Amino acid sequence: MLQTPSGGAGSGTAARDSGLMSIGTVLNVLRDEFPEVTISKIRFLESEGLIEPQRTPSGYRKFSAGDVERLGHVLRMQRDHYLPLKVIREHLDAMERGEAVPLPVVGRQRSGEDPPARVEGPTVARVGRAELLAAADIDEGDLKEWESYGLIAPLEDGSYEAEAVTVASLIAELGRFGIEPRHLRVMKAAADREAGLVDQVVAPLKRHRNPQTRAHAEARTKELAALTVKLHAALVKTALGVRLP
Repeated sequence: MLQTPSGGAGSGTAARDSGLMSIGTVLNVLRDEFPEVTISKIRFLESEGLIEPQRTPSGYRKFSAGDVERLGHVLRMQRDHYLPLKVIREHLDAMERGEAVPLPVVGRQRSGEDPPARVEGPTVARVGRAELLAAADIDEGDLKEWESYGLIAPLEDGSYEAEAVTVASLIAELGRFGIEPRHLRVMKAAADREAGLVDQVVAPLKRHRNPQTRAHAEARTKELAALTVKLHAALVKTALGVRLP
């Protein structure tokens, strides 16, 4: 079984519980360390072969403590080391075989005061069109409509950023409440404006002569993006007069 640092998602409640857990329970266990993890994210990682939960006769996923430990390890490697899913899968498979393998380095690490020199290689997980449809549980017609409204857009090579799975799942959830894709254009426009503001702030870092300063722009962008998302959520909750967990 994989060994994870103490205090992570692979320890504590999940490790002590010898029974199987639903995906909702797994989400609650992981959110202590990974507050941004979603059910869609877990399903996507399953579709990519990173985990293989058991299935009940009715098709519901059931996760063991080992599954949760592996999930925590995957999320930690993404968060702290920016590794692509293919590299993570190969690393975990080698560990499962009992091989002593060093942690791969294909992108910027989070340790240390200064960001290291840029290493060429993929650092953003991507999904194909078929994978996106399967992970978000939507059909081709849905995706085409959402693309027509600019809510989801493919990359130049026709693939999608992994976050598109979350976007698609949320659009589908809102649709169940009668909120149609055309209604969401205002949200997309607001998100574009917020992204433009962040880009404006980090632009001087991106243009700097020092390579380390330019690399630091990525970390600053993520920091500002997280603050922007929190502010947006707080403003929406305040406007609606509701309290959410």
